Amino acid sequence: MSAKWRAAGVCALIAAAMWPAAPAGAKARAAATFGGELTRLLAAGQIDRATLDVGRATYRSVRATARRLAGARRAELDGVLRVVDGIAARGELTPSRIPPLVLTLERNEEWWSTRDPIASGARVSFPGSQLVWQAVRGQGLQFHPLANFGKLNGYWLGGRRHDRRAAQLLDELLGMAVERAGGLAWEYYFAFGGGQPPWVSGLAQGTALQALARVATRLGRQGDVFPVAARGLGIFEAPPPAGVRVATERGAHYAQYSFDPGLFVLNGFVQSLVGLFDYAQLTGDERGRALFAAGDAEARVEVPLFDTGAWSLYARGTTARESDMHYHVLLRDFMNSLCGRTAEPVYCVAATHFTSYLTQPPTLALRTTQVRARSSTPIAFDLSKLSSVGMTITRADGRRLYSRAPVVLSYGRKTLWWPVPRRPGFYTVRLGARDLAGNEAVVDGTVEVLPARRPAARR
Repeated sequence: MSAKWRAAGVCALIAAAMWPAAPAGAKARAAATFGGELTRLLAAGQIDRATLDVGRATYRSVRATARRLAGARRAELDGVLRVVDGIAARGELTPSRIPPLVLTLERNEEWWSTRDPIASGARVSFPGSQLVWQAVRGQGLQFHPLANFGKLNGYWLGGRRHDRRAAQLLDELLGMAVERAGGLAWEYYFAFGGGQPPWVSGLAQGTALQALARVATRLGRQGDVFPVAARGLGIFEAPPPAGVRVATERGAHYAQYSFDPGLFVLNGFVQSLVGLFDYAQLTGDERGRALFAAGDAEARVEVPLFDTGAWSLYARGTTARESDMHYHVLLRDFMNSLCGRTAEPVYCVAATHFTSYLTQPPTLALRTTQVRARSSTPIAFDLSKLSSVGMTITRADGRRLYSRAPVVLSYGRKTLWWPVPRRPGFYTVRLGARDLAGNEAVVDGTVEVLPARRPAARR
């Protein structure tokens, strides 16, 4: 964080503890801007003059810079301004959010006025800082909590030779925490998946608590870091949209996205539990243990529901779809982590299943046995896992009549269309499938082509 901002940021964080965030249902201020909201917060006594001056000067500077730029650079810098103005217009600009949002403006002005455009999804850091920023198309560079706490975990895993960099990143991340749900959280400030910022993730917050506890223990900083981490439990106790706790009959599911509590993403839920487990083990925090226990009780029921018998599901709820290769392996690894920590059979069995599915070929079963000549007819079949599936059809004499290029299909009952020829008889249908891991399967079946129906006679 820039030197000019540190003093003002401390005042803003102190004020945040006295004035909670605006309710989620607060009426949007359609005409409000970031600069205008800063003025309103000063008038309300929620920030001091130094905070106003730094924030307003940065905002004005970024707007002026954007006007001087063109093309992609201007588009991205304008996008960042829309992000912070949108937060202000929705009444979500609170004192503790001012430091990370001003830093976001500063970093974007520095990047887009001096550097070449980069691809969406690319991650960068700035000289003298360990923080990770991710390019988000049309929204500039944005702070990415999961990437940052993943980096902090990486320093911990790398051993003491990384202690100096870990300490710097730790301090920078403590400065990015904001007041939320009665505690502290590391928020996302870009629109994603239909959600508007600021939002939080159970996956990112669980990883944050894990990394903070690990690094603080290694550096001997339990005294100043553990209290901050403890306040990070707040979003696991509060329901969406402020928090991520989705209450269930057995305990709680911790949502991947605070703006979509109906979407149950298993890899995010499992990793949030791994994070809570490690945090509670290192700190001895009973709140952390209770939150893990509530999630563990729910996860033992949920995990088998994400096992298709041939692959894993990425999500259930408002949408249900299979994992891609990356998320399948990630889920397997997270499941192994939870298995190793708890020895709970549900997690260990799932980890074993998900590993075996990486070498298990897809299975196919032809369901259609008869079709009518001179029609366009779906050929139905069952598919065990997400795969690319193609189809060829040959006559009894071996002549190929039709070939369908492979298409990606999810598991379940599926169809591929066949323009059926006019000649009745028996035809061979060959289905070929290749799954995400490269495993292949072929099945042949016979389909009888019946004579075409005669048109009904006119009276």
